[in-house]
Amino acid sequence: MSPESDPAPFRSGFVAIVGRPNVGKSTLLNRLVGQKISIVSRKAQTTRHRIVGVRTDPQAQFVFVDTPGFQTEHRNALNRSMNRAVTTALAEVDVVFFVVEAGRFGAADQKVLELLPEGGQVLLVVNKVDLMADKTQLLPFIEKMAATHPFAEIVPVSAERGTQVEDLVKAALPHLAEGPPIFAEDDITDRSERFLAAEFLREKLFRLLGDEIPYGLAVEIERFEQEGALRRIHAAIIVDRPGYKGIVIGKGGERLKRIASEARQDLETLFQGKVFLEVWVKVRGGWADDERALKSLGYE
Repeated sequence: MSPESDPAPFRSGFVAIVGRPNVGKSTLLNRLVGQKISIVSRKAQTTRHRIVGVRTDPQAQFVFVDTPGFQTEHRNALNRSMNRAVTTALAEVDVVFFVVEAGRFGAADQKVLELLPEGGQVLLVVNKVDLMADKTQLLPFIEKMAATHPFAEIVPVSAERGTQVEDLVKAALPHLAEGPPIFAEDDITDRSERFLAAEFLREKLFRLLGDEIPYGLAVEIERFEQEGALRRIHAAIIVDRPGYKGIVIGKGGERLKRIASEARQDLETLFQGKVFLEVWVKVRGGWADDERALKSLGYE
């Protein structure tokens, strides 16, 4: 067999997805993996943990690391934990996707740019190109961004629509090292079902509460039991002020019922089985600035 006909070696590696809050990192991760594993919301700062998504193709395995949006304004323990997740990811990966919003580059983006490694493993992902009112401004924006850092590639995409996301995967492939898969072929994340249950419930809180409650809420899974294909999940919604409890529950408990119902439906889709979900609300003042409380809630 001639060298030209030899199959390409298998590649694998870690790819960090970084950027300021609300540029579409989680939507991009879900699109890359082909399944929802990272929660999304119109609210900034929805992602609080490192979320790993695994994509295994015939020629490579990509281990994508979705990170929280880097925080520049708030300095409580929760936000320090989120920023550590970003800097740790940048130090441990083979490739970086630096995500910006098409036509927008501000001080918060600049802060993330300053964290990027100097090597050639950073790809600029210009997201939300479908939302640009004047598409003629895309090329000048890309040229402006090219002058800010020696990016290996610049790829405009729409994570929401999937536009050119496969081009992004192809651009990242040569930057992975030759080697065997890191995860099993059918793995899609390293996170437990217990963790995913808490995240999906938290997503519904953000979506259904609107701006009535700020970010002073969390979810704690107190019991997670599996009986065949049935999962029994008992979850506490943690709020930091007594007044928020009634807002989450709603009149006659209707809002809490809707939150739980919509979360249960998403979890049944994810787990491919029936889910019994019981949810209640607890008040735990100051949890977002309490290192011990954060650790008990799974923050690093």
